[in-house]
Amino acid sequence: MGFPGDMLSRPGLREHRHGRDDNPRPPAPAFRWVPIRSLSERHRPRILAHLLALDEADRYLRFGHPATDAQIARYVDGIDFERDEVFGIFNRRLELIALAHLAYLGDSREAEFGVSVLPKARGRGYGARLFDHAVLHARNRGVDTMVIHALSENTAMLRIARNAGATIDRAGTDSEARLRLPPDDVASHVSEIVEGSAAEIDYRLKAQARRLDGLIDAIADVKAMIGSRSGQAGID
Repeated sequence: MGFPGDMLSRPGLREHRHGRDDNPRPPAPAFRWVPIRSLSERHRPRILAHLLALDEADRYLRFGHPATDAQIARYVDGIDFERDEVFGIFNRRLELIALAHLAYLGDSREAEFGVSVLPKARGRGYGARLFDHAVLHARNRGVDTMVIHALSENTAMLRIARNAGATIDRAGTDSEARLRLPPDDVASHVSEIVEGSAAEIDYRLKAQARRLDGLIDAIADVKAMIGSRSGQAGID
């Protein structure tokens, strides 16, 4: 359930009476597109590897308890790709570094959101990007409420939910955030198509680059082996 990251907002600047800023702030970082790919049944092993890479503290925040390897394996086996949606962010080595699960809740118009980001990929806003992506998909499927269950100590998750406009109810160690979603429209459907197509192209380019790197490494290994044998023959 837990996810690091922060939703970026542009604060208003206080103006000096002569038009100068009394308290100048650094400019907001430029928007950087992040390719978020929809995952399917064939990605189950990668999803499992991603979650197993989380340490005990991260598992506690993601699942609400320090889930064991066996419990995580059962969770991954239980993902229904026909009903739910799973999204991922891959690095250049095609490692799944951030993962979100959007679970549609039965016949209701609600969906539950959960996310995890590997430690080495934190601080880049991936959690917030995945949340926005999930909201877009949920809207386009008639969902009107996003639900997030989190531990009350999981301030990162609750901050993102609060910044998005969600109401948060705390009950001791547990919290529930609920965000009302606007209805879908033409723009939301076009955005989903464009983002999905771009992410697929990005993934294929990364895959091709990985294959090329592997070919170059193999050629280098063969050259090194031939050179070693030639040197040995000269000694003999």
